[in-house]
Amino acid sequence: MKNKEVVEHIVNWLKAYSDNSKTEGFVIGISGGIDSALTSTLCALTGKKVICLNMPIRQMKNEYDRGNAHIDWLKQNFKNVSNAEVNLTPIFEEIENIFDKDVQDFLTMANTRARLRMTTLFAYAGHYKLLVAGTGNKIEDFGIGFFTKYGDGGVDLSPIADLMKSQVYALAKEVGVIEQLLNAKPTDGLFADGRTDEDQIGATYDDLEWAMLYIENNESYALNEHQQIVMQIFKSRNAANKHKMNPIPVCEIPKVFLN
Repeated sequence: MKNKEVVEHIVNWLKAYSDNSKTEGFVIGISGGIDSALTSTLCALTGKKVICLNMPIRQMKNEYDRGNAHIDWLKQNFKNVSNAEVNLTPIFEEIENIFDKDVQDFLTMANTRARLRMTTLFAYAGHYKLLVAGTGNKIEDFGIGFFTKYGDGGVDLSPIADLMKSQVYALAKEVGVIEQLLNAKPTDGLFADGRTDEDQIGATYDDLEWAMLYIENNESYALNEHQQIVMQIFKSRNAANKHKMNPIPVCEIPKVFLN
């Protein structure tokens, strides 16, 4: 991959989209992970206004600190970057008090966190005339659907969604993202126990990237035992999460009923 050319292409695409939509720039949720670090840096490189939001909800300290370290680095290098912290923990706890306890399973409440953050991002975007920049990569958005519907999947545009995770790391190095984030294990930050993406998925991003490319390239070579397990994980999650990746189904009314 031609890293410099890809960076320039994405930056130009972001700037053109913002210009054409008559918006002032971008707002990004900072998680302390590599995807939001790269996305926010690419947005900053446009020269347009960028607001980075840290939105803790009972956040693990290491995730919170990494996010702030990245924001500090961005602000030191880009005068067009500002930030805000919105502590959503009290709102989340109020939801816990209101929701029936029977619906408060682990995954439901994790997704609720993501949707609170989406609401916050769009509040800032609307007020400051900004676009919500998505941070999903190709594996997450189009491979296994590893995102929350109307949570981190609720965005205005997706600058890195055509990049595999390995390509995200390559571009992050290219634009100078700090080592602290480059070396951190990927996590969505939605669970209080600090579980990583690999803990949740059961496979690494390198494994999932291999599976996605195997299918896309119509490969047919025999798979070893590990590859068979990875392929099953990929196909199972891809099938289960099609509802996230496909357009919302619309019930079309036959014209004969409308006359």
